[in-house]
Amino acid sequence: MIVLKITNASEVVAGKIGKFLESLTPDSFDQATIEDIVLKKLVENLQSEGLKGEVASINGLDMVDSSLVINDPTVVRRHQSF
Repeated sequence: MIVLKITNASEVVAGKIGKFLESLTPDSFDQATIEDIVLKKLVENLQSEGLKGEVASINGLDMVDSSLVINDPTVVRRHQSF
């Protein structure tokens, strides 16, 4: 299993749409948007290599140093098989 944590979603969104518009969007929206883009590209690349599996975006998981922290509630936000 691979866990990927994106830590600069707001900066990426600000770079794409501008600082003013980014300041109007909540950070959770920025994180979800970036996760959706990353999942889409990840699935495309893995499929092109012939790999099969599943990916998911999960709210309620966090990595702190080298530990995986499970918060309540933990919800699968997006799931895709490839």
